[in-house]
Amino acid sequence: MVVGITEISVLILAAVVAYVLYKVLKTATSLAVNAVLGILTLIVAKFLLGLEIAITWIAVLICAIGGIFGALVIIVLNYLKIAFV
Repeated sequence: MVVGITEISVLILAAVVAYVLYKVLKTATSLAVNAVLGILTLIVAKFLLGLEIAITWIAVLICAIGGIFGALVIIVLNYLKIAFV
């Protein structure tokens, strides 16, 4: 049985694709968890803590991108009556 250059190339390509998919999915999973935690933090601040935060698509987008840190920025800006009032 002779292994040709095509088989070796496909094996290397499969290994590279598997590695890239692992990194992307690992990153995507952590980003998704961070986004959900940020939005939940915003909801808790609004409904359980009684803050008058205007939940708009911009606030949700900031929480989705920034996660908990984004939610905390929105909470601080709301508390200081600068934005999201």
